[in-house]
Amino acid sequence: MHALLFGCALLGGTGPALAGDPPRSEIIHLDATRSEVGFRVKVLWLLGVRGHFGDIDGSVRLDPFRNELRVDARIGVASVRMSSTSYEEWVKSPEFFDAAAHPQIEFSSEPFPRARLRAGGELPGELTVRGVRQPVRFDLQPAECDRPAYDCPIRVNGAIRRSTFGMGSHRGTLADKVELDFTVYAVPPQRDVAAPPTPG
Repeated sequence: MHALLFGCALLGGTGPALAGDPPRSEIIHLDATRSEVGFRVKVLWLLGVRGHFGDIDGSVRLDPFRNELRVDARIGVASVRMSSTSYEEWVKSPEFFDAAAHPQIEFSSEPFPRARLRAGGELPGELTVRGVRQPVRFDLQPAECDRPAYDCPIRVNGAIRRSTFGMGSHRGTLADKVELDFTVYAVPPQRDVAAPPTPG
């Protein structure tokens, strides 16, 4: 519903390369401890019911030749949290996300320019929910800091239709539109540790 994104490679370049080495792709991992995906659906067309997923795994790959990024994210459906356990059980049931049969939601973006990470813009890709894969277009929000994904989150939002992914129950009381928002952080790059002094 991410990814929603990311190292020195994303924000201004990698460390020095050896002379003659070709540029190589960089992979930055999403920080599952700080990232989350929220959703909101209206009941009786007025009241918004909210929830969020805390189990997010994935990575961002930088293509240095094209200066483009590509996001792959996976969301654990069983990690859903809502205002009541009855809501949570219903959302995990076959009527909604069907966690038993389809434990993960997956998002894979199309390649997009690295500059869009700071400036914002469209984030097209494919979303898989309940085993149904559909094209989607989310909105990547402009960054709020100089090191997005480290000092501030990458924020993405958008909406899907339940019926498109096989969730057609309760149409009389539950809206078809589901709003999504992704708050994504990356795992900080490891700092080089200075070698211990040589005895002598």
